[in-house]
Amino acid sequence: MKEDLEEQIEKLKQLLLDKSELLDQSQKEVQLFKEQVIKNEKLASLGMLSAGIAHEIKNPLNFINNFSELSIEFLQEIEDILKGLEKTEAIEDIEAILNDLKYNLDKIQQNGQRVNRIVTSMLLQSRGNNGVFEPTDINQLIKEYVNLAFHGMRASKSPINVKIEFDLSEDIGLIPLKQEDFSRVILNLCNNAFDAMRENNNISQGGNREPVLKISTRKKDNIVIIAVEDNGQGISEDIKDKILQPFFTTKKGTQGTGLGLSISSDIVSAHQGTINIESKEGFFTKFIIKIPVS
Repeated sequence: MKEDLEEQIEKLKQLLLDKSELLDQSQKEVQLFKEQVIKNEKLASLGMLSAGIAHEIKNPLNFINNFSELSIEFLQEIEDILKGLEKTEAIEDIEAILNDLKYNLDKIQQNGQRVNRIVTSMLLQSRGNNGVFEPTDINQLIKEYVNLAFHGMRASKSPINVKIEFDLSEDIGLIPLKQEDFSRVILNLCNNAFDAMRENNNISQGGNREPVLKISTRKKDNIVIIAVEDNGQGISEDIKDKILQPFFTTKKGTQGTGLGLSISSDIVSAHQGTINIESKEGFFTKFIIKIPVS
């Protein structure tokens, strides 16, 4: 009888110990959740601040683009006037200078338009705009946002050196995309690739493999195929099917919300496309997006 009582007491102690450990774990999870909520609030505030900054950038940017375009027209008028004058050494020198000025203004206008597209995308994303399908140069969009993601990573507290290789097919043409949405997909995939390569003991951290990000596009029949591949830590087979699920993350603590890839998958689906994963743990991960086009 006494032995049975002692055994029950031991079981009760063990049960209390288990419950205590479970309570501690729950408290830790609640604390992590609180920290994540605070972080998300800060990100939301940062998003509002970024929207304000982007809006302020718009005004001087419009002046840059408009006046560069107007200046190019003025140069054309000057060239027309010079054509009616007798050719002299001085006239030839002026024409050479005008050509240089026109080249510089063309570059200003091209980069001004590029900045305008980025700022417009920032504003649309901050407003939660669903966007509309527009004919889009997918190669240009990819190059812009891969470079944007790269420079963002280089400006972070944990930068790494990454070699970026583009293999973009020139025969794709314009395809209908929600640009502000699809740009998120490119940013999310690049940011995940940078994280994976950072965690893989790469050459910048004493490893023996240089981090490489490969981005390719091609068109097969009526399907545009976009591939984003990194030589990072890879994804194990037991979690590969979960990686696109909401709130699933392999990142520690509050480093990730587990929403980036899930949102990317939803955006691709909204384009009637698919996203698949090829990976070998410790070697590479490759995301393959297929978008049907008419």
